[in-house]
Amino acid sequence: MIPRAQTAGSTQADWLATRGLVRLRTLVLIRWVALAGQATTLLVVHVGLGFALPIDVALAVVGLSVLVNVAAGLGGPAGARLSDRAAALFLGYDLLQLAVLLFLTGGLQNPFSILILAPVAVSATILSRQTTIGLCLFAALCLAVLAVWHLPLPWRGAPLDLPRIYVTAIWAALTIATVFIGAYALRVAEEARKLADALAATQMTLAREHRLSALGALAAAAAHELGSPLSTIAVVAKELARDTPADSPIAQDVALLLSQSERCRDILAGLARRPEAEGGASFDEMPLSLLVEDAAAPHEREGVTLVVRCLTPDGADADETDWAEPTVRRRPELIHAIGTLIQNAVQFAAAQAEVVVAWGLRDVAVTIADDGPGFPPDVLAELGEPYVSSRPGRDGHMGLGIFIAKTLLESTGAALEFANKLSEGRVGGTRVRIAWPRDAMEIVRGTGDNGRVPTPQSGTTP
Repeated sequence: MIPRAQTAGSTQADWLATRGLVRLRTLVLIRWVALAGQATTLLVVHVGLGFALPIDVALAVVGLSVLVNVAAGLGGPAGARLSDRAAALFLGYDLLQLAVLLFLTGGLQNPFSILILAPVAVSATILSRQTTIGLCLFAALCLAVLAVWHLPLPWRGAPLDLPRIYVTAIWAALTIATVFIGAYALRVAEEARKLADALAATQMTLAREHRLSALGALAAAAAHELGSPLSTIAVVAKELARDTPADSPIAQDVALLLSQSERCRDILAGLARRPEAEGGASFDEMPLSLLVEDAAAPHEREGVTLVVRCLTPDGADADETDWAEPTVRRRPELIHAIGTLIQNAVQFAAAQAEVVVAWGLRDVAVTIADDGPGFPPDVLAELGEPYVSSRPGRDGHMGLGIFIAKTLLESTGAALEFANKLSEGRVGGTRVRIAWPRDAMEIVRGTGDNGRVPTPQSGTTP
């Protein structure tokens, strides 16, 4: 149903702050790669190319970072996950260390100044929004300082003196790149995390539906097996009741035994009720309309009329095999997904929700409509995406209902359409259409009546 939930942002931020997504081993390994590259670059430029560098101070800065990295690696289990704050300090130190090296080697005139983007990009992919914004601001501050204060760029002959406007342009380009790359990577990473969480929720829902379906099958089998001994008990109880005088001291006990055996038989009859008793082929196969009725049954609500009806094409002969209602497999994902969409319609309906099951030679469709307020325009444009909510911050839902339903239905080959019904230029409720190719849904085509279904009404092809 339409999520009525708090947004995922605050929840994810709290989780990141307490547990985090990045392991200590990962950041330590990244820093080792960076330190090896820094040391190699300094030695190649100073020794190999002959440029004069403050090599002692620069290597001392790299050596200090080596000690810090060794201490970080020994300070806890390598597989430990860092909190958001700890990871921010880790990357903040990397930014500061790189800024010091750039200060010693020409500031923004150094071609390697672009590497100041790296810690921000890493933060955007694994840390929270607040932390990434903080590191972006810190990187911008470092760039501003390096644009004004730095040692000369190592050069043969007279020091290279770039025009101030060119240095300012480099500063502006690096600052804009830092903000843009950080924002872009942050958005992509957040969407990936949301999608991963939503898919995990979908898998859990589907697993639950499979367990419920298996439990139903087990109940039906148990009812069938218990039927014979219970019938014997009922026969014996009736004979005892017939042969026991009315004034006998055990007459009441025999009557109680008989009534309870009848009650048990009624209970087992309910548990054993299965599609084949209704005209279907087996417990796993049923007419499409019966499957929709099963999905709709738990979501009836007082004050709202829930109607399920069938719609056959104009001129169709109900006795023709090609026009017969398709028999489908009772799949838990179908029951849950269709039930979720029906629940949404019933919940928001003013007085009536209607489910229309339609079929033709090539297509099968289920249309769910209500007379409620309709989808809000901002929600309608994003329906089917995870964490989309029309009423954020309520009831603790996470906005995954329609996403899960859409994902489950699409896995069966369905195409979904969400729309608002318009009446005299005004929104008059919602309309959700689920359509499948008939060949993708149908198990076999029956001849004539495929089971207990609502009375077909004339209409149009789905």
